[in-house]
Amino acid sequence: MKRYVFHRILQLIPILLIITFLSFGMMRLAGSDAVLQRMENTGMAASQEVIQAARAELGLDKPFLNQYVTWLGNLLRGDMGTSYISGQEVFPTFISKLPATLLLTAVSIILTVLVSVPLGVLAAVKQNHLTDYMIRGISFLGNSMPNFFVALLLMYFFAIRLGWLPVISREVSLQHVILPAMTLAIAMSAKYLRQVRATVLDELGRDYVAGARARGVKFTVILTKSVLRACLVTIITLLTLSIGSLLGGTAIVESIFMWDGVGKLAVDAINMRDYPMIQAYVMWMAIIYVCVNLVTDLSYQALDPRIRLGGAKT
Repeated sequence: MKRYVFHRILQLIPILLIITFLSFGMMRLAGSDAVLQRMENTGMAASQEVIQAARAELGLDKPFLNQYVTWLGNLLRGDMGTSYISGQEVFPTFISKLPATLLLTAVSIILTVLVSVPLGVLAAVKQNHLTDYMIRGISFLGNSMPNFFVALLLMYFFAIRLGWLPVISREVSLQHVILPAMTLAIAMSAKYLRQVRATVLDELGRDYVAGARARGVKFTVILTKSVLRACLVTIITLLTLSIGSLLGGTAIVESIFMWDGVGKLAVDAINMRDYPMIQAYVMWMAIIYVCVNLVTDLSYQALDPRIRLGGAKT
C-alpha cells in the first residue's frame, strides 16, 4: 500500500506540470489582452505608451516561456501572483472563497445521499412495481432539467411565492445555502438514484443472496449487511467524483444565487481576463481531482478486500 501511494504521488507531479503548462498557454492564446480588458471595464482611454507600460508592469511583454517559468517559480515559492483587476494577492483572495464552496459542497452531498441512496434501494427492492415506476419517473424528470432551470423554479416557489428563503445569498450560512444546495442535489440525486438502483439489482441477483434467503436469513439483514456493503464501492466512487466537481465550484448555480464561492470567482476572473486568478483556479481543480481519484482508489481496498490496487500486498 505504501509503495502504491508513493508511486501515485510521483505520477501527480508531471500531470500537474502538464496541466499548468496547457492552461497557461491556452489563456495566452485566447485572443484578448488583460490590460485592454481592464481599461475597457473601467472606461479608461489610454495611449499606446500607457498600455505598453502597463503590459510591461504585469510582465505580459515577455515571451511566453519566460512568463510561464516565472509564474511556476513563484508558485513553487508559495506566491500565486497578484490579481490584474483588484490588485490584491491571489492566494488570500482565493482562500477567502473556500468556506462558501466547502459549505455548499457538504450540504449538497448530504442531501444527495439522503435522497438517492434510500430511493435507489427502494426502487431496486420494489422492481417493476408502482413504487419503482414512480421513482424512476421522478429521476428521469430530475435528470432532464438543467441546473439553471431548477434554480429558477426553486427560487420562484420557495423565495418569491412562499418567502421561506432568501432570493439572493448575502452571507455564508445554512439558510442562504439551502436553495443552491437543493439545486445541485436534485440533479445529482436524479442521476445517482438510477445507478444505485442498478447496482443493488445486480447484487440482489447474486448467488449468495439466493443462498442466504434459502437458509432463512431475513431479507432486511441480507440487504443491510451484505448487499449495501457490496454496493459501497460504486456509491463511494460516485460521491467522490461529485465532491471533486463541487469543490471546484458550480459556476452557473453560484452565479444565479450570487453565492460567493470559488465557481463565481472563476467566472468573474474569466470575464475580466484575470490570468493569475484563473491559473489559481486551474491549479485548485487539478489538485482536487488528482487527490479525489487517489482517495477513491485507496478506499476501494478498505471497502472490498477482493480488490488489489496494482497487485500491492497489504
